[in-house]
Amino acid sequence: MRFFSFFCCLLSILMPPCLNAAVVKVGSQQTFKTVHEGIFAAHDGDTVLVYPGLYLERNIVVNKAILLKGINYPVLDGERTYEILSIRRSNVTVEGFKVQRCGHSDMDDLAGIKIYDARNVIIRNNILDDTFFGIYTQFGTNCTIENNKITAYGSGESDIGNGIHCWKSDSITITNNTISGHRDGIYFEFVTHSVIRGNTSEKNMRYGLHFMFSHNDDYISNTFRSNGAGVAVMYTRGIKMINNLFENNWGDAAYGLLLKEISDSYLSGNRFINNTMGIFMESSNRISMEKNLFKNNGWAVKIQSSCDGNTISHSNFIGNTFDIATSGSLVMNKFDYNYWDRYEGYDLNKNKIGDVPYRPVSVYSMIVEGNPAAMMLFRSFIVTLMDKTEKVLPSIIPENLKDDFPLMVPVKL
Repeated sequence: MRFFSFFCCLLSILMPPCLNAAVVKVGSQQTFKTVHEGIFAAHDGDTVLVYPGLYLERNIVVNKAILLKGINYPVLDGERTYEILSIRRSNVTVEGFKVQRCGHSDMDDLAGIKIYDARNVIIRNNILDDTFFGIYTQFGTNCTIENNKITAYGSGESDIGNGIHCWKSDSITITNNTISGHRDGIYFEFVTHSVIRGNTSEKNMRYGLHFMFSHNDDYISNTFRSNGAGVAVMYTRGIKMINNLFENNWGDAAYGLLLKEISDSYLSGNRFINNTMGIFMESSNRISMEKNLFKNNGWAVKIQSSCDGNTISHSNFIGNTFDIATSGSLVMNKFDYNYWDRYEGYDLNKNKIGDVPYRPVSVYSMIVEGNPAAMMLFRSFIVTLMDKTEKVLPSIIPENLKDDFPLMVPVKL
């Protein structure tokens, strides 16, 4: 008998809370009229079901392990004053709400939905409209942010926060979200072992994606389009960027992708189309880039002399104003087995590899690098003459910046 009592006690401890879960209903026609009341009445493992309506409630705090679910997108309105949803407990799911008009503050990072030091939180299938920060996680672990539409209308970088902002977090999954109108679409700082996949970040004021000091993260099949300065990756190691689209990022200081002090990383299958610069690299080392497309950019790749040990291979360079530009004469990077649409060599043995090396840096690009005003001579006869002369008598372009195995046909990506 004593053993049986012990067994029942142990079973009650180990039994998942969801087996005793209840549904707490919130709405104008329900027992509980406000979301605050519904959460207060719920227990861990319960579902708080919120019916359609407008809920003007000051900073809803989720402090229980519940499913908070909206029916037909009930509206949680912060009246431009408050943070709307503050999640302060692990094992919480929030889905199916329209979250709008959270407060703006110069002192606090107010958000439509904010996760505070919690694990296993899921934020999915929500609409966030006119928020300061959209979805924010600090000290989050193993959290998922998916299928949300996040839109803001800031007029300047200081007037608005980031769409999805993650700080000092680990194992975050961000998938299939649409973000626009924010300062940065997605922002990572001190975030590790995380995945950003299938998101569209466009028309943000600064960067579509911005991350610093965030190691061993993967960025897969995202679209970064028409943002102020493209995507910035800084002070980071061990990243993988695969099958992303960087498109229509134009401006004096714009690029598809900035790599600043990045090391030991891998880029493959990415498309850089219609950017001022496809990739700008500074003080970046041991990066392998293969099977990428650079099409119709101002500069396809601008690689500073501070970069070392990088490899660009099996990529297509088509229709760019300048394929490669560099700031110095010493180049310690490899450019092999790429397709260059300007290559004028030949292939006598028909192995689809050019028999003479291709030098992707033109003398004119070297002049423009030191004297930007020289761009006014673009398409002039003197520029053509300089480049032709340099091919016959090389003197300015770096001797070892060349593709010894240029491909005769584009790479199938």
